[in-house]
Amino acid sequence: MDSERGNRKVKKGRVISNKMNKTVVVEVERTLRHPRYEKVIKRRQKLYAHNEQPLEIGDIVTVVETRPLSKLKRWRVIAA
Repeated sequence: MDSERGNRKVKKGRVISNKMNKTVVVEVERTLRHPRYEKVIKRRQKLYAHNEQPLEIGDIVTVVETRPLSKLKRWRVIAA
C-alpha cells in the first residue's frame, strides 16, 4: 500500500466516538506479556482518524498513518 510514499503503519481498531465532523476516534487494543509476571495484559491506544463515510460506534475499521491533518489527527480510515 502506498509504495511510492514509503511504508506506512496500518492498524485495526474499533470506533469509540463519531461525534466530530469527518473525524472518528478509534481504539486499538494489543496484548502483551508482562516482562516479570508473564501475565497477558491489554494495552489500548486512542487514535483520531479522518473519515468521510458514515460510521457507527462499535464498527471495526482499518486506519493508515498519514501526514498531520490537525492538532491530534494523524490517521485516515481506509476500510470499514
